[in-house]
Amino acid sequence: MILTKRAYDPPEPGDGLRILVDRLWPRGIKKEDLLLDDWIKDISPSDELRRWFAHETEKWPQFVTRYFNELDENKECWQALLNKAKHQCLTLPYGAKDTEHNNAVALKQYLESKQ
Repeated sequence: MILTKRAYDPPEPGDGLRILVDRLWPRGIKKEDLLLDDWIKDISPSDELRRWFAHETEKWPQFVTRYFNELDENKECWQALLNKAKHQCLTLPYGAKDTEHNNAVALKQYLESKQ
């Protein structure tokens, strides 16, 4: 099972493996407070794509398509994450305010399409 969760929400026992998939560290959070198992920057959207999207919801469909294309070209980056999700709960904390239009939500959708 793959879950997404705001980084600002407290960790819970049911989160399982917690892996940050943002390129930038969430503002205002101390590293020890986030309780992560890993931080995989390379699985996040490229800086160019991230800046282009700028969390503008009208760009969401194009963002997802472009992000999925980036992921298609970087299989080694997400394959290990997908393997972990097959054996345990995986939570992808993210720093964005928008809970429906962010890279963790898109990544979850992408990984679930590969299962």
